[in-house]
Amino acid sequence: MNKCIKKEVIINGNGRKIYGVSYMPENKEKCPVVIFSHGYNGNNNDFAMNSEYLATNGVGAYCFDFCGGSVNSKSELKTSEMSIFTEKEDLSAVIDEIRSWDNVDEDNVFLFGASQGGLVTALVAEEHMEKIKGMLLLYPALCIADNWNERFPTIESIPDIQEFWGMTLGRIFFESIHGYDVFKHIGKFNKNTLIMHGDKDEVVPLEYGNSGSKLYPHSKFEVFPGEGHGFSEAGNKRVAEMTYEFVKENLNNM
Repeated sequence: MNKCIKKEVIINGNGRKIYGVSYMPENKEKCPVVIFSHGYNGNNNDFAMNSEYLATNGVGAYCFDFCGGSVNSKSELKTSEMSIFTEKEDLSAVIDEIRSWDNVDEDNVFLFGASQGGLVTALVAEEHMEKIKGMLLLYPALCIADNWNERFPTIESIPDIQEFWGMTLGRIFFESIHGYDVFKHIGKFNKNTLIMHGDKDEVVPLEYGNSGSKLYPHSKFEVFPGEGHGFSEAGNKRVAEMTYEFVKENLNNM
């Protein structure tokens, strides 16, 4: 077992400060890393348990706060200035920074995204295929554009401000996904992909995860019986174990 070295790390990307925490195994060798992207109104703490588990098993992790992605975000930007596309910029900046670290094996960088962070991760992976070794998506919110386009069918119907689930969203969030077809922008990522989804998810219907999985050439779809949007302790433990196994199976040097 490795000792986990936990450290606050600020990354500068697109003129914004991105706050995050790295979890690295205490050894001098370059290690594989998993970059965790949280969901709507989540933060870097959401995957602390997963990250500590990985680090004690020799795999590094970085968890960060999307800019404007949460009322508890320690990164810059107001929640009303955030969109799926500002979050894409954040994750892209994080990938480039982490691949440059001395203790990171740049050929073995993996992405993990949950809910809205899963959608963002899927979109980013398409554009940074050569930098990413594999991708894990946890109940990815591939339904976001469909949901809001149904609610605001015309540009004129989009409000300047919208309160949703304890967070204030701005016009940019809705305008940027108006008429956007997520499924036309994902599926080309040609590395191994694991999508995990609960069959009792009332926020992101299971069909979205299943449909997304079918688009990828090397994809596995894992259904968690009885789990909703946000897993039980047992479900989360299994996700952490499956993440480690996925990384181990996909390492370049094994």
